[in-house]
Amino acid sequence: MAFRFVHTADIHLDSPLRSLALRSPELAELVGDASRQAFTAIVDLCLEERVDALVVAGDLYDGDQTSMKTARFLASQMTRLHQAGVRVYMIRGNHDAMSRITKQLVLPDTVTTFGGRAQSVIQPGSGIDVAFHGLSFASPKAPESLLPKYAGPQEGAANIGIMHTSLAGSPGHDVYAPCSVVDLHGHGFDYWALGHIHVRQVYSGASTLVMPGIPQGRDINEAGEKSVTLVTIRDDRSVEIEERLTSVAQFERVSVDLTGVSEWSETIARIREGLQQTREGTRSRYLVARLGLIGTSTLSWSLIRDRDLAVAEAEQAAEQVGNSWVEKVDLALSAPGVGDLESVADPTLELAQSMRANAVSASFRSEAREFVLKTIADLPPDARGFAGKDEAALDRFLDDVLAGSVDLVAARLKAGATR
Repeated sequence: MAFRFVHTADIHLDSPLRSLALRSPELAELVGDASRQAFTAIVDLCLEERVDALVVAGDLYDGDQTSMKTARFLASQMTRLHQAGVRVYMIRGNHDAMSRITKQLVLPDTVTTFGGRAQSVIQPGSGIDVAFHGLSFASPKAPESLLPKYAGPQEGAANIGIMHTSLAGSPGHDVYAPCSVVDLHGHGFDYWALGHIHVRQVYSGASTLVMPGIPQGRDINEAGEKSVTLVTIRDDRSVEIEERLTSVAQFERVSVDLTGVSEWSETIARIREGLQQTREGTRSRYLVARLGLIGTSTLSWSLIRDRDLAVAEAEQAAEQVGNSWVEKVDLALSAPGVGDLESVADPTLELAQSMRANAVSASFRSEAREFVLKTIADLPPDARGFAGKDEAALDRFLDDVLAGSVDLVAARLKAGATR
């Protein structure tokens, strides 16, 4: 008979969906425990499929957590697996290394947490024995490959390696225990259960390498369906994988083209249509949308000026669609004729062009940068991230603020002049 297990990673249990908390307290309350719901769905899948094991390839926790509510929740879920005879094999990732719960929580004896030295644990199967190989790292940083610390494959068994690694590197993820796909294929294991990168990746070859991705997205940068991997290892050691949905709230970008639209009511109708189409293609329980209003419309000035009204209308449209929320509204609109000032005798547009030129000047940008940096220094540490975490992010922040400020002033002048 085949040996079956569920492979997941990067659960970041009780990680807050910060963007939702800022936009809507109601939405934050509804899906604020989405990571718990996703983990419950993972346990449900294990029980429904009657698998032999659950493999967690690091970052079960989100960091320096001390909440005993998190501990109690996790213990209850592990007990469900224990009572069903499902063994659990876990390693600690870089976020787990910061968690106090990791060191204090007592779990059932069917849960194996690999320590700081590479270990191999054999689980007898009805058709083939399975050897799990794992290694946890005690520090949030692992600048060198961990692969040399793993033992070779156990002869006569199916071999599964569990590793938290950034592989050759990935945008948005810290370098952690880097190694190459080629080296992993060459190690002789049948399956590598990987973790750390939040986007699902599958590498076929001499081994089957799977990075399952995060099972529940936390913001718009983790958009799309999120899942775990159901793995079947047959008696001949052939490997079959299936992707299974786990995300409760699904983040999606929804682009709405307003080209040619001149009536507010038509704007809202197009927003509702865009949300409806996206909702119909969303398998997760909730849709969390970031709207992008694009195109050329005579309403551009009004939408920029009355952005709060546009957001309220969009939120109401999402409510009508059902199980849908608007996380943010981005405006990338232009007014007809704005790009040809010689043919449009409009002093507001001319003033906007002049302000835009001043805003991008080196002296003005330097003053703006100094103001932002001074503001950051005056804020408490946990509030200093609004302008990004590095120079590149600060430059992007300044670009958005300066461009948006010019558009807002011009919109107020233009809309006021047409009343």
